[in-house]
Amino acid sequence: MTEAKLTWIEEEVTALQDSGLFINLRIIDSPPGAWMIVDGKKVLNLCTNNYLGLAEDSRLVEAAKKALDHFGAGPTAVRSIAGTLSLHRELERKVAEFKKVEDALYVQGGFVANQAALPPLVGREDVIFSDRLNHASIIDGARLSRAKIIVYEHCDTTDLNAKVQEHLPQYRRGLVVTDGVFSMDGDVAPLDKIYEVAEKYGLLTMVDDAHGEGVLGHGGRGIVDHFGLHGKFDVEVGTFSKAFGVVGGVIAGKKLIVDYLRQKARPFLFSSAVTPPDTAACLAAVEILSESTVLVDRLWKNTDYFKGKMQQLGFDVGKSVTPITPVMLGDVKLAKEFSRRLFDEDIFAMALGFPTVPQGLARIRVMVSAALSQSDLDFGLEKFEKVGRALGVLA
Repeated sequence: MTEAKLTWIEEEVTALQDSGLFINLRIIDSPPGAWMIVDGKKVLNLCTNNYLGLAEDSRLVEAAKKALDHFGAGPTAVRSIAGTLSLHRELERKVAEFKKVEDALYVQGGFVANQAALPPLVGREDVIFSDRLNHASIIDGARLSRAKIIVYEHCDTTDLNAKVQEHLPQYRRGLVVTDGVFSMDGDVAPLDKIYEVAEKYGLLTMVDDAHGEGVLGHGGRGIVDHFGLHGKFDVEVGTFSKAFGVVGGVIAGKKLIVDYLRQKARPFLFSSAVTPPDTAACLAAVEILSESTVLVDRLWKNTDYFKGKMQQLGFDVGKSVTPITPVMLGDVKLAKEFSRRLFDEDIFAMALGFPTVPQGLARIRVMVSAALSQSDLDFGLEKFEKVGRALGVLA
């Protein structure tokens, strides 16, 4: 029998289950390669963020093993006291070189990076201008800063300009922050136009490039490289958990800002440093991308092929211009049934509904990877067509 003080939780869980929004976890028992073991079954992986196939790359695995032998399992300290390894600093230098910025700060995760960067840069007397569809990590970081948050319409720089003009005079300073690639729709922020607005009003600029690193720009150098804004955007936030295939976050940009964040960023100051194996694997990934564009080129070749064929079949893939391919279905129960049937057909592609995406915009989000072969892509297309016709999504 449920305790009285917990009945409200029971009611909330029941409501989630009844609405089709309750999340049931799939259990993974293999690396996230082109094919993987999910819930004891071998399935084609169209779901994870392993854009370049690096998560199972032998070079990363070997680097992690060597670091484990040399440094042990964990630093057992925060970076600012006794946790900064030579590996951490080497990674920061390599990332800065790769992204063509002055310096970089390595933290525990991409979500953490936004929490680390925003509060030191703005406070109660300041204002943040934030894209309506920014990631939850940006939203949470902005809230932690206690600055006033003004939301501008998605990728709408005319609205951004109007909001800045209206609100900035009331505050000490302002910062504009946006995702680079929006993870649910796969569209790209107009970073060049955002920069123009920021320069006009003297705003600090920050972009979260989680889904752009390893994807956009020359050899995967990210959205700032894509728009040729090196040295102009103040802060680039990123993650090593997607295209780089490992875990951890990075804050890159002007040395003055990065040095300041080393003194002020709370996750850096008060949470233990990233482990040696993870750090070494991240370093190996950056080195691989620094040396060759082969994986990024393959990713885009696969993306163009898969997305083009899905559109030919009649699927609505939204407004994506990146490897993120949302298959728009609308109803969350339809999306979950579509995902379940795909799994029965040996395809791993999860349904996404509210609150991850807005009500009425449920979808299957396909994540294309360089690890997929031509036959893998054709197999996935065949099964999408089969399930789409069975459920009446395709005529």
